[in-house]
Amino acid sequence: MRAAWVLLPALAALSAYYVYLPLPGAVSDPWKLMLLDATFRAAQQMGHLIHYLRFSHHLIVLNYLISTFDLYQLESVSSEDIKVTDAVFDGVEVRVFEPPARGDESLKRGVVYIHGGGWALASARTSLYINLCRIMADSLNAVVVSIEYRLIPKACFPEQYHDALRATKHFLQPDVLAEYSVDPSRIAISGDSAGGNLAAAVCQQLSKEEDLTVRPKLQALIYPVLQAFDFNTPSYQQNRNMPVLPRHVMINYWLYYFNGNHDLAHALLINNHTALDVGQALSFRGRLNWTSLLPPSFKKDYKPVVQTTGTAEIIQKMPALLDVRAVPLLADNETLQLQPKTYVLTCENDVLRDDGAMYAKRLENAGVDVTLDHFHNCFHGCMIFTLWPTDFSAAFQTRSSYIKWLDENL
Repeated sequence: MRAAWVLLPALAALSAYYVYLPLPGAVSDPWKLMLLDATFRAAQQMGHLIHYLRFSHHLIVLNYLISTFDLYQLESVSSEDIKVTDAVFDGVEVRVFEPPARGDESLKRGVVYIHGGGWALASARTSLYINLCRIMADSLNAVVVSIEYRLIPKACFPEQYHDALRATKHFLQPDVLAEYSVDPSRIAISGDSAGGNLAAAVCQQLSKEEDLTVRPKLQALIYPVLQAFDFNTPSYQQNRNMPVLPRHVMINYWLYYFNGNHDLAHALLINNHTALDVGQALSFRGRLNWTSLLPPSFKKDYKPVVQTTGTAEIIQKMPALLDVRAVPLLADNETLQLQPKTYVLTCENDVLRDDGAMYAKRLENAGVDVTLDHFHNCFHGCMIFTLWPTDFSAAFQTRSSYIKWLDENL
């Protein structure tokens, strides 16, 4: 009995130590965020242990754990009034959300949505994304096509990009739009995080295809990941240990996406792959000069990390690091000029904040109509967390602003 009185406080202290993280004072629901992050870290560590024991790949384990938790949340998602069907668009699985017919019988708006998760996690069938797409379909009177692209480790770049492009082009066909009663002049492409990456890359490619008869009117990117050139932008430095996406985790997702060697993680961290003597990277450096692309409030007193000598072999081993289909922020100005009206949502407490802000600025410089919607109290991934127990005030705040912009512009 006496031992229990010693053990219980010790366990409580260890648990508190594991959960607690110092967070900026403005972060929404800090203790709930710490608990979410601790749960996610524990799931990741369990996955790594199973991976180490060679039972399964740790990302497959992590996705299994996410889906197991998701079974509980699915009970909170009602499909009332919204028709939800599964389909295959040019070999790619999609989930289609259709609002009920309304009295005016007018054509509906259309939204192609691409989910996030580091190209490795989550699904169009995850409750958090089902809930988001249902609300979009209902609020916008829009047909929402949620793309179920293949995931790491079973598929790596460029397969996710090809899946998203094929499914989107299929939906944009006039006969398919007519089947779903969608107005060809009122279609948006959207996605969050890695899905924002795919949405931006797909939009860039569509803008260059001359034979398309239907093109998206808008693109809406939610805290998108857009570059692997510089892992020391101010937001990468400032938020390097922030939940839910610390810097080292984002670098690992890039390595998984490119099927790269994880021994290169440290070299990427210090920007060895884009050093001044790495000739392949020289032509892209001017397109990602954050000292000119970011506002002073983002730059603060952070300094660029530019290596004089680096490791050219990294680009040789992973040429996709400079492939605009994977890193849309590095696209040339001629491509950016062709982009549709754009919405970019960024969060202050996110390593990817500056990716979105720089893309918005480059698009603006290219003459594109851009809205940069920045949230000072929010964190990466927040918009989808609207279901108990992972319901955050930041989620409702960002989702409301995002849907409002789509409603006013689509």
